[in-house]
Amino acid sequence: MGVDSILLIEDDKINALAFKKCLERINNDAQLTLTIYETAENALQYLRNEDNLPDIIVLDLNLPKMNGIEFLKIIKNDNVLKGIPVIVLTTSRDQEDKVNCFNLQVVGYFVKPLDYFDLIESIFNYWTKSEFAHFALKK
Repeated sequence: MGVDSILLIEDDKINALAFKKCLERINNDAQLTLTIYETAENALQYLRNEDNLPDIIVLDLNLPKMNGIEFLKIIKNDNVLKGIPVIVLTTSRDQEDKVNCFNLQVVGYFVKPLDYFDLIESIFNYWTKSEFAHFALKK
């Protein structure tokens, strides 16, 4: 079992495009679906349709209106959405953000570097090869 779908919640269009380009470079599999939303509110609306559930959510914390922590609180209290693994990819180095994310069961917290191809490649490789990741995706 591999990763078939990723939901990226990122309000910075340049970062979203960079993520998409890195993912295309890593994996040319036409079966992989990347869905991008600029706001947590729109992403939640998308997730309310159970046909849209991704294998992984990649989440920025610094979002307009509803931030990433607020988004996490909502999905982790939803019986349908709480099992989706969430990886935080943010500029925040704030210790409180890290603790909050850990307490909300994120599977990874990464601070964005300027060039993050290697980071995205590592995340993708982990989720396509890790037995734990496969177990998490089956839930």
